[in-house]
Amino acid sequence: MAVALVEDVLMGRDPSRITDYINAENYAQHNPFIKDGLAGIVEAVEALTAQNNMFQYAEIHAVLGEGNFVLTVSEGQWNGTTNAFYDLFRMEDGMIVEHWDVIQPVPTEDLANTNGMFGGFDAN
Repeated sequence: MAVALVEDVLMGRDPSRITDYINAENYAQHNPFIKDGLAGIVEAVEALTAQNNMFQYAEIHAVLGEGNFVLTVSEGQWNGTTNAFYDLFRMEDGMIVEHWDVIQPVPTEDLANTNGMFGGFDAN
């Protein structure tokens, strides 16, 4: 479910399917700049799109699950930089009911190691 949300909505494959993944009546958002509920997500997407600054997820590097929590680790563009997107979803009855996220630009200079922000996730 979380991977399908990232692919359809955040990667732009089929954004209209957002209601297939998110519980419209019971959805808590922990990003301090996005309101709770499906309307909060729609409002945030409309505002970012109007500023020509919508997140552009390009690749999912990892999906980790434990109980009713799923973490997706993705890479993409935002604010003119390459970013790491960590999205933690809490699931209930097959729908996403809660979301936390961390967005960080991927550093390219003055690195303390060569592991990379996605190192180890893509290893076979």
